[in-house]
Amino acid sequence: MLHVNIQKQLNHFTLDTAFEVGQEIVVLFGPSGSGKTTVLNSIAGLVKPDSGRIVLNERCLYEKGGLNLAPQHRQIGYLFQDYALFPHMTVWKNIMYGAKTEALAEKLMRQLGIDHLKTQYPLQISGGEKQRVAIARALATEPELLLLDEPFSALDDETRAKGHQELLNLHQLWKIPIVIVTHSHAEAEKLGDRIMYIHKGELQPEMVRG
Repeated sequence: MLHVNIQKQLNHFTLDTAFEVGQEIVVLFGPSGSGKTTVLNSIAGLVKPDSGRIVLNERCLYEKGGLNLAPQHRQIGYLFQDYALFPHMTVWKNIMYGAKTEALAEKLMRQLGIDHLKTQYPLQISGGEKQRVAIARALATEPELLLLDEPFSALDDETRAKGHQELLNLHQLWKIPIVIVTHSHAEAEKLGDRIMYIHKGELQPEMVRG
């Protein structure tokens, strides 16, 4: 279970949001600049809130005036919008970066259908393949939570649809909380067990579906 209650002053408004996520897929939906990615980055430890508290499975990750765990100690997988693969590393070495075991890395590659790409480099594979490599790398760390920031925005319609189904399948297998940021209402409806609409840093209760 993820518990988030954070506040942070941004350029044009104050981010002030509180929510919980169980073993489900929650979509943060809203216009550009509404604070969605800041929420993800705060959970991941890449941004420090001004105040509040973040707790994951009864482990405090951040508390004002006290604990602020480094990202590598939070046990969180993060799929960035540009996938952030290491261009000088093969697919295998990208996935093994931070992986708990080789056996798990190999299992994820089979599950995602990318085992044939083991010796390829990011520049040699397609956008959809890069996304699957990035998901495998995130899951290979055995995270307690998976964060995804616009993970399907750069993909064509057919590849995006496949990516949606792969994510739903992985969620059934892993059963961990997943928080996704998207601008696409159709995508939010397809993937989210719950959709939380955020506007100018605040969740809009009347717009929450779930």
